[in-house]
Amino acid sequence: MEDLVIRDADVVDGSGADAYRADVVIDAGRIVSIVKEAAAAGCQRPRATREIDAEGLVLSPGFIDMHAHSDLALLRDPDHSAKAAQGVTLEVLGQDGLSYAPVDDRTLEEVRRAITGWNGYGDDIDFDWRSVGGYLDRLDRGIAVNAAYLIPQGTVRALVVGWEDRAATPAELDRMRQLVTEGLEQGAVGLSSGLTYTPGMYARDAELTELCRVVGSYGGYYCPHHRSYGAGALEAYAEMVALTREAGCPLHLAHATMNFGVNKGRAPELLALLDRALESGADITLDTYPYTPGCTTLAALLPSWASEGGPEEILARLTDPATAGRIRHDLEVTGSDGCHGVPVEWETIEISGVADPALGDFVGRTVREAADLRGEAPWDTARRLLVRDRLGTTILQHVGHEENVRAIMRHRAHTGGSDGILRGSKPHPRAYGTFPRYLGHYVRELGVLTLEECVAHLTSRPAARLRLPDRGLVREGYRADLVLFDPRTVAPGATFAEPRRLPTGIPYVLVDGRFVIEDGRRTDALPGRSVRRTPL
Repeated sequence: MEDLVIRDADVVDGSGADAYRADVVIDAGRIVSIVKEAAAAGCQRPRATREIDAEGLVLSPGFIDMHAHSDLALLRDPDHSAKAAQGVTLEVLGQDGLSYAPVDDRTLEEVRRAITGWNGYGDDIDFDWRSVGGYLDRLDRGIAVNAAYLIPQGTVRALVVGWEDRAATPAELDRMRQLVTEGLEQGAVGLSSGLTYTPGMYARDAELTELCRVVGSYGGYYCPHHRSYGAGALEAYAEMVALTREAGCPLHLAHATMNFGVNKGRAPELLALLDRALESGADITLDTYPYTPGCTTLAALLPSWASEGGPEEILARLTDPATAGRIRHDLEVTGSDGCHGVPVEWETIEISGVADPALGDFVGRTVREAADLRGEAPWDTARRLLVRDRLGTTILQHVGHEENVRAIMRHRAHTGGSDGILRGSKPHPRAYGTFPRYLGHYVRELGVLTLEECVAHLTSRPAARLRLPDRGLVREGYRADLVLFDPRTVAPGATFAEPRRLPTGIPYVLVDGRFVIEDGRRTDALPGRSVRRTPL
C-alpha cells in the first residue's frame, strides 16, 4: 500500500500541456504512478493508506517563489503560512545582494542593521552560522517549505572591501572570487546583487563580471536587482545582459518591472531588448510580482554617497543639517540613484512598517500625509523617521503601471516571485497573495494567461532555472511537492488594507509528500529543507 492517492484530479502538470484527469499515487515523498482516466477505465484503480477525493480540484506542482525575503522568517516562524498557504513549496533566498552568509562577526552585525526593514534585526534568532553551508545546514533542521540560496554580492563586498565607494583591489577581488566559489561549492544556486543598495552598488561592471565568471563555471545564475528601475531602466537592463554574456553566466532579472512615470507603457521596449538577446543565444529568465506598487526600505531611497560607510555613517549624515540638506536636494531635485534617478514624489511613498513600535502612527500614511498632519515639509518627516527608527522603516512605492505588469508576465522567460517582505504592521500584500492572485485575477478573471501557461510560469520554468532534476512537474519519480486548488475560487485574501489575510481555494499543499496545508489549515509539519545547487 502506498502512502497517498489523489483521486480524479485535473492535473495541470507544469509543462504547459492541456490538463488531464488522473489518479496520482505518492509514496515515500515521491510520485510513484499517474493513472490517467482512460487508462484506469479498464483496470483496478490504485489504492493507498489514505485517499483524497480531488473532484473539481486542480493538481499542480508546488509553486516556486523565485524572489523571497524569508531568510530569517523561516527560522523565526515555523508556521510560515504566508507562503505555505499560497501553495509555495520552494523559496529562493539571499536576494538583492544582502543576506546573512558568508559573514564574519563584524559584517553580520552590519548586515543585520542594514536590512532590519526586510527581516527584522533578529533578536530572536541564534546566528550560529557564518558560512553559506552553515546557513543551509541550519535550514536543514526543519522548515515549513524548501529553500534555495543565492550568495549576496553586497554582503561579500562588505566582508572583503567594507562599505566604501571604491574599486576593489586585485587581492580583494581574489578574496571575493574565493568566497563565491566556496558558497557555490557549499550549495548556493547563484549570486544576487542589489545595485541600488549599498555596498553592492559600489561594484563596477568589471568586478561583477569576474564574480559572474565563477558563477557560470559552476552552473549557477546571476540575479541582479539592477542599477535602475526608473530613469535609465532600459540601459540598466542592457548592462546586465551584456555583462552576463561576457561572463558566460545565465541571467535571471529580479522583479523585472518598468516603474515610475518615465516608463509608463514601455514594457514592450524591455521585452524587445530581451527577445533580441534570447534570439542571439543568451540564457535569460526573469520574475515579477502581480501588483503595481513596489516595496523597500525608506533608507534605500538615499543617494549612494550618503550611504557610504554603513548604517552609522548614514545616521550621522542625517543628523548634520548641512549634509541633510544635500541629501534632500538629491532626493527632491536631482533624483537620487537610490530612488532610481527619479525625483521622489512623497505622495507615492506609503509607510508600511517601523522597527520602533512608538512610531506606529506613521504606518499606513504616505510621507506627504504624515507631514501634512504635522505641518512640516515631507523631507522633515522622512528624515525624522529615518533617524528615530534607525533606518528600520519599510515603505510601499506606488509607482508601477498595470499595462507593464501584464505585458511582462506574458513573456516566455517569465517566472513568479513575491519579493515579499514579511515584517512591518502593514506589509505589501504580495507577501501573502502573489500566487493566488496570478491564478485568480490574471487567469480566471482577466484571461491574461491560460491556467496551463500560468502554472508553467510558476513551476517548471523556475525549476529549470534552478536546474532541479526532479521538481517543477507532475511526473512519475518526481518529488511530491504538490498543490491542490480550486480554479473557480482560488484568490488572495490579502489586500492593502488587510495584508496578512490568507488565500482561499487552496485546500491542500504537500512538501516532500507531507501535508503542510490540509483541509485549508496549516499542519505542524516541517518537511522543508535546503535545496542545494546540482553539480555540473
